[in-house]
Formats: sequence, C-alpha cells, structure tokens
Amino acid sequence: MATLEGFRSKDFLDQITILNDIAGSKDPLALSGLIDLFENPTGDTGVDYMVVGVLNSVLGTSESAVVQGLGSNSQRFRTLCIRTAGEYAFASAAAPLIGMAGSETDPDLLIEILAALAKIRPAGGNAVFRAFLNHEDHLLAAMAMEMAGVYADAAALPALQAALSAAEASENFEHCDITTWKAIDSLAAIATPESLRFLVENVHHKNPTARRIITDALVRLGETVLPYLDPVYSTGSTDDRILACNIAGFIGQRKGADALVRAFDAGHFTDPNVRYAAFEALGRIGTLKGLVCLVDGLEENDELILMAVVVGLERHAAPGVLKTISERISAGTENSPRICRAIIAARALRLFQELYKDELVGDHLIDALRQSQDQDILDAFAQRLVEIGSDRSQADAANLPRARVATRKALAVDDSKSMLALYRRILTDLGFEPLLAANGQEAYAYVENGEFADVVITDMNMPIMDGVELVSKLRGSLGYDEVPIIMVTTESENSQRDVAAKVGVNAFITKPFKPGAIKALMRDLLGD
Repeated sequence: MATLEGFRSKDFLDQITILNDIAGSKDPLALSGLIDLFENPTGDTGVDYMVVGVLNSVLGTSESAVVQGLGSNSQRFRTLCIRTAGEYAFASAAAPLIGMAGSETDPDLLIEILAALAKIRPAGGNAVFRAFLNHEDHLLAAMAMEMAGVYADAAALPALQAALSAAEASENFEHCDITTWKAIDSLAAIATPESLRFLVENVHHKNPTARRIITDALVRLGETVLPYLDPVYSTGSTDDRILACNIAGFIGQRKGADALVRAFDAGHFTDPNVRYAAFEALGRIGTLKGLVCLVDGLEENDELILMAVVVGLERHAAPGVLKTISERISAGTENSPRICRAIIAARALRLFQELYKDELVGDHLIDALRQSQDQDILDAFAQRLVEIGSDRSQADAANLPRARVATRKALAVDDSKSMLALYRRILTDLGFEPLLAANGQEAYAYVENGEFADVVITDMNMPIMDGVELVSKLRGSLGYDEVPIIMVTTESENSQRDVAAKVGVNAFITKPFKPGAIKALMRDLLGD
C-alpha cells in the first residue's frame, strides 16, 4: 500500500509512473491499494483505465487473491476476478465458478463465468456447459455448444442435433445464427458414428451458409467421413449425391475415389449433375481406377461434363490416357470436336502439347483454338506452340487470329475449375472480359479493388463465402444495386430460390444447361 500512499493527490505523470512501476514489479503489496482505486475511481479516464490493467496484472500473480475475490460483495470486482481467473486459467477457481454458474441468473455475468470456465476447462466441466445448451440467450447456448465439442461430450448430441434440425424450420432457415454454426462444429468435433451420420444426412441443409459449414467440417475430418458418404451415392437425393461427391473430391483420398467408381459401375450416377460432380471429384483425387473412369467420360456429350473430364485428365494424364484421347479425336465422331473444344477452353496445355504430336489430332485442336474469342487462351496456346519449336507449330502460332476487344466485363463465380473454364468461353464468345473467382470472397475482392461488372453469374454452394452471401454484399456495394445477377444452381426446393431472390438475384438457371441457354438469359437481362 505504501507505494500508492497519497496517490490521488499526485499529478498525472507521477500517477502513471507509479502504476508503470507496479505493472513491472507486480508487487502483491500494492493489491489492496489497487483494489481501492478500482472500487473508487479517480475520475481521470486514462488513469482509471490503467488501474484496471495493472490490477489485472498483479492479480495474475496471486491465484488465492483471485479466488477470494470471486466471493466479493462488489459485482465489479467480482467480474474482474472472473475474467482474471479465466485469463490465467486458475484451476482452483473452477469450483467456485461452477457454483456461480449454477445459481447466477444474469445472462451477462453468466457469459463471463462460462467464458472463464471455457479457458480453465476443468474435469467434469462438460456437465456445467451441457445445462446451457438450450438457454434462451443465444450467446450462452452457442458457448455451451462450442464447449460440447471441446469436451467431445456425446451426451450433448440430442441438443446439438435438435439445434441443427430447428434451423431448417420455415421461420428459421433463411438465416444461419451462431448456435447453428457452433452445433455443426461440435457435431464434427465429437465425431462419433451418430454425429457423423447426422451431419452427412444434413449435408443439403436448407440454409446455404449452414450447408457450407457442414461441407467444410466434413472435409476437415477427412478419411473418417468417407464410409458415411457411401450410402448417399445410392439412396440420397440428387443434391445430396452432388454434395457427397464434392466432399469426397476435396478430401482427396483413394478410398473416396474407389467408392465413386463403384457408384458409377452400379449405375447410381445417371443424373448429369451428379455425373459432373463425380467426374470432377475423380479428377481431384487421381487414382488409376479413377483415370479409367475419366477416360470413359470422354464419351459424354454434355459440354460441362466433358469439361470436368478433360480438367481431370489434364491433371493426371499418363501415356495410355493420351493414346486413348488421341484415338477419340482421330475417330471423327460427333464427340471429337467437343473434346477438342473442351481441351482448349480448359487451357489443358499439357494435353495439347502431347496430342499435337499427332498431325491429324493437332490440326483438329488448332481448328478448335481458332474458334476461341478469348485472347488470353489464344496467347497461352500460341506461346506453347512456339515452345514446341517445330516449323509446323511456329506456323500455327503465327496464323492464330486475334480475338475481338471486349467492351464489357462479367463476373463469374464457382468453386469448380471446369465450370469457370466453361463460363470463360461463354463470356468471351459474347464479347465480355471475364473476371473469374473460385468463391464469394475472391469475387468480392474484385469489387473492393474497384472493378465493375456489367453482369454477375454465381453458383449458390461454394466454400468460404457462398453465393447468397456474395449477392447480399454486392447489392450493398456502390454501383451494384441494379447489376443483373444470375444464380446457377442444382437446387430442387423453391425455398432455396426464395432465399436467393430476397437478397437480390434476378434470374436462375439450373444445371445442366447448354451454353446457348445462359447466353440467351444474359442477353435478355441486359437488353441485348
């Protein structure tokens, strides 16, 4: 106390010096004086603020003083001790804090108590948090749900499952609140067969944000999830199967690819959207069986599916695969030019370089390249032709046309590389400069950097930031209040489109679509 004797009568600089000295020494003898200054502030905001920090620092060296302070009659000091107990994870504070949690009714103080217990994490604390899982205060319930995951509390599963199910109710599904988010994360953290099966069953949750969080959580869990995806391929809805394929592809394990191939062989992937998702997943994983399946995919006549096949083969093409692609192009079937266009649109430079060695196949590829209106594509292949270095390749490079100059820009957003390649081709055909992004966050970065797009095409389901959130942010951005926005989706429920329409989507187009269909929709929206 001697250090603080006459403190209130000293000038500002002396007071700051004294407090700095105490903060450095953490002298426990100053504790009573600091508590007095805390309870009876000087009135100088700067000094009083510093007193709080110094007191907290000194309390951090005296666990017994903190525990004693938890019983203080002063709620202000008691709250400070609660925070300090949590900050320094004082184990002996757990018992009185647990007692306080059982009797306190003030939600704000309960949040402080539970936050401190969350940092201390005492043995048996899961039961304390479990009591708040259904609390009417969302922050308290969310904290309890988060700690259910930290403790891997299987007894909390019914409440967590109920929270996720309640978020699909007609009055709730348009918004994903913090309790839904924490419930999903904790279901994943508990990772019992029951919790994982429940997450997979809800992979196509009505709320787009909840759906993204579920997908991200399952991908993080990795190979553990794969057995729970298998039944979805045969019994799930179309949307469930698409998302299950996506998850398997992002996990990237051989077991996942083997299951996808089995589902193909069993005839479970007849829907074109599912086939597209499955081929794209196999392309990400790149196993031998998956490559064989991708090669079979060269028979697909849907341009989008064929694009996914080509993107996958570009990543993992082996000599045998190249030979088969060459034979398919040389055959001169109805699909031969489609394969060539897909190779060009996907910017599959490695495939191109190897296939170009066959003069007939090379001529077909050059014919497809000449049709491109994308100057970046033309430049990339011209450079590769120059690098090949033959007289023939040099002549082909020199004779490539120039694309017409774009006068407008269009923003296309999708987490699929093959979808972005298709959008790029569609947009350049229409005379747009394409701005491409793999998720909403990347797309919005264009806006933050001052780019303006005359039209926006976005997928609904994407990682990091989904289409609904992106549209909401765009509509609040200068200049984007009237820009036509098209959402591309596989959604079957009208409710999903209602959510998107409310945030500002002008039109929808459902996969699979022909390039001509989206071109016509864009022309209509833009009045071309």
